[in-house]
Amino acid sequence: MTVKAIERIGNHIRIIDQTKLPGEIVYRDLDDYHEIITAIRRLEVRGAPAIGIAAAYGLAVAAMQTGAEDFGSIRRLGEEIKAARPTAVNLFWAIDRVVKR
Repeated sequence: MTVKAIERIGNHIRIIDQTKLPGEIVYRDLDDYHEIITAIRRLEVRGAPAIGIAAAYGLAVAAMQTGAEDFGSIRRLGEEIKAARPTAVNLFWAIDRVVKR
């Protein structure tokens, strides 16, 4: 059995709500980038790599939802996501890397 802590499915992401562990495995489908920000903030996504992945996916979802195509708009969305966990190094690294691309 393969368990994925986070994965992108179409235009949303699915996470394991880590606040429910170890008692139960609860998957959450996050369709809106604000939900992704909230999940990061509430520690539903834990661990440096998972936080970075959630942030990168969150930026992709945000750009699709808002229609952001220019560098300035994508950078602003990235800053909004960074504010979810200001001390998470991997979150900042992932957002900065995606914005540069």
